[in-house]
Amino acid sequence: MTDAMPEVPEDTGAHPVEPYDPAAPAPLGVDRVPTGHPVVDGGLERLADADHLPADGHLEVYEDVHRGLREALAALDARPPAAPPMSSSYEHRS
Repeated sequence: MTDAMPEVPEDTGAHPVEPYDPAAPAPLGVDRVPTGHPVVDGGLERLADADHLPADGHLEVYEDVHRGLREALAALDARPPAAPPMSSSYEHRS
């Protein structure tokens, strides 16, 4: 047996290694698939902001997205303005 030390690659210092912090913000790795609805897609993009925040910052993002989705759903339930009554050419006969 030899007491030789294993060879360690030389560190050039170009990429400092940061210590692992399990409590640090980390992306969840959840895929966000576009829906084709701008309001919904905007909400999905907003959720990506939570990936870079500590857990206590997630609530604000989730509430913001929830509010936007509720408004989008409420807009679907709103009745469109009534169209003016169509006039018939028969009413203008002389």
